[in-house]
Parts: sequence; C-alpha cells; structure tokens
Amino acid sequence: MAFLEHDILVSEDLRRVPLEELQNRLERLRASLTEADPDWQMAVVSDKLDMYYFTGTMQEGAFLVRPQDAILWVRRSLERARNESLLPSTQILPMHSYRQAAQFYGEDLPRSVYLDEKHTSLEWLRFFHKYFPFAVRKNLDPILGHLRSIKSHYELALMATSGRIHGDVLMQEAPVFLKEGISEAELAIQLYLRMVLKGSQGVARTNRPLGEDVIGLASFGKSALVRTAFDGPGGTGGTCVAVQSIGSAFRLLKQGRLVYLDIPCGFDGYNTDKTVVYYYGDLDRDPAKKEILRAYNYCLSLEQKTLSLMKPGAVLGDIYDQVMADFDPRYEGIFMNGGRFLGHSIGMCMDETPVIASGVKEKLQENMVFAVEPKIALPELGMVGTENTYRIGPDGPVCLTGGPQPLRVVR
Repeated sequence: MAFLEHDILVSEDLRRVPLEELQNRLERLRASLTEADPDWQMAVVSDKLDMYYFTGTMQEGAFLVRPQDAILWVRRSLERARNESLLPSTQILPMHSYRQAAQFYGEDLPRSVYLDEKHTSLEWLRFFHKYFPFAVRKNLDPILGHLRSIKSHYELALMATSGRIHGDVLMQEAPVFLKEGISEAELAIQLYLRMVLKGSQGVARTNRPLGEDVIGLASFGKSALVRTAFDGPGGTGGTCVAVQSIGSAFRLLKQGRLVYLDIPCGFDGYNTDKTVVYYYGDLDRDPAKKEILRAYNYCLSLEQKTLSLMKPGAVLGDIYDQVMADFDPRYEGIFMNGGRFLGHSIGMCMDETPVIASGVKEKLQENMVFAVEPKIALPELGMVGTENTYRIGPDGPVCLTGGPQPLRVVR
C-alpha cells in the first residue's frame, strides 16, 4: 500500500539503533579524530552506511560533525529520518541544498574537512564545495574503518542473529533443494528466499563504490572457476555478462557435480559470510574422489590452523605468514583462485578492513569479526573450501555461522 511521508507511523517492528549506541559511536569518532589531529574542524559523513552507523537512518544529505556539535542535514526525507533515528530532532535538520547548511555555520565554515574519500564522488564534492569552500581535504577512511572494525555488544547480537539464519539455511535446508535439473539461479534464489523469510535483510553490501551483491551465487562444477571482477575466490558466469552473480538460469544440476554456495546473509544492517560446498551424486564413483576430498579437507585444516592463531594481540600479517609457511605446493596458483588472503573483516559491509594477508600490521582486538575462507579452485572440477564468520573473543574466535563441516554428499 502506498503512503505519504506524513502518514508514517511508529511501528512496533521498527527496530531503531539505540540512542546510547549512537552516542558512543559519535564519542569514539571525536576521540579518534582528536588523537589523530588535535585541531580538526569538521568530519563529513555522506556515505549511506556510515550515515546509518552514526545516526540510525539513511537519507540523502550528510552528517556534519564538529567538536562542539553534530547535525544530520537531510534533503530527503526529513520525516523518515526523524522517525527512524533516535537522535534529538534538534540534530536532524532540513535543507534544500548545502546552502542552508552553510548559512547555519556562518563565519565558522571549516578551512579543513575530513571526507570519506572511498565513496565521495566528484559530482557530490562539487555540490558540497560550492557552499563549503574548504582549503584542505583529509581522508576519513582509516578512522571510519577502524571504528567499524570493533563491534559493540549490540552489533555482535545482530551478527549472531544473522549467523544463525545463515547456518540454518546453508547447512540444514540447502540439501533439500539439490535436485537434478534445478538451475544455479533458481537454487540461489530459493536459498535467498528462505533467509529472507527467516528475517534476513535481503541485501549484502560491499565496500566498493559500485559494489552490489543481493543474492550471492550458486555455481555447479566448473562455473565456480569463472573469475569475477570482485576480489574473491568464488566465481560464476552470472545471469549474463552484465551481472556477475547469482548464477545461470540455464546451467542445470547434474550428477557428479560440486555445488558451491556463497549466499550472504544480514540482519538489521549487519552481515555474516558463509560458504558451503556439496557434492551431488555418488562420490564413490567419481574418478576424482581422492583429489576432491584431499583438497576439501586441506581447506578445513587451513581454517582450523588460522583460527588457532587468531588471539587478541596477534598481528594479522603474521597469522597469514605462519599459516602459509608450510603450504602444500600442489595447490600453488589455484588456492583462493589466485587471491592472497585467508579472511577479511566483516560487518555493515561484506568486505571490510582489515584483512588476513601478508604485510598487514594491524593487530586483532576483542570484538572484531572476521570471515575466514580458505578455498581451492580444482581445474575442470570446481571450487572446494569453507567459509565461516567468527567474532574474536578474549580467548580466541567464536563461530557465528554454524562452523565448518565435512564434504557432504547429496544423492
């Protein structure tokens, strides 16, 4: 049913970000900026995910933060913003353009600003700079990335909910849909539907400016080896040349195929990542059985070895180097389908920072969350491997997505 903005009502199902959570995030942002730059004047948050992180709503506009105040300037939609955000209405103000915001600050317009350089377009910058003619631009990305990498108890609870949905669908329900003749696209959509019906938000966001991934992908056999533009090990031919995800509506499941499922899940803005691999048919009759099991089990061992090193204080680059120090040379070049990492931070985006890769100097901290995903691309056969999401507890990682499993055969 269509509705007008003034008809929006407060719903019992509207789960708002708690005010205390928003206040803590703003306090951490200011503290981080002051530590990095004691004379900072303004941070501009225009990316929709970061806006949601700090205000609890996503609107066209910007969240302008100074040491003395923080205001969400909204062009559209003010009513929705005030309905969704628990910030005081005095911190959510309307504007037709950035002219109104600039007039509010008057002679206190900043000479230097911090901007999200990864997501700020030249077009947006032109509109903003017309009324905020700052002389110095500084990069806000490292500060935002670090703040978002350490999760609050509120965020961890949301990710735990996502993880339960994820584990249930991909481990318990997925085998039911593995029937001869089902297409990659239909399988992906059926599993996506099951997640949404269980409460998943239905969208998985990536940290790239043009990133998109709604359903994830299902790949049968060799189609999982088709590399995509996304920097990840799993592949697919996609629905067409223009869409490198979901899977093909014309590639049908047959006996003797590996089934690679990388279907994302999220809840109230927070994602978990999980991949499962099944074998459809009689594995005992497959001449590649030994090769498949050896590679799959090796991925399981790499996941466990990685987890054993993921303690608070551990350097991420050192973890990667230790795991790969005695790497089996037979998988050189086909591990991670050419990628050079073992896992990545995850939260509001699927591919957040930091990553578990050589040379990364950042240390693990309690309440960081990582997806660990060792995978091997077997020529002419498909992709094998595992992926699960873990929060870092005081004694090490705790799985949110049901954990790894041996290669399961579905007939």
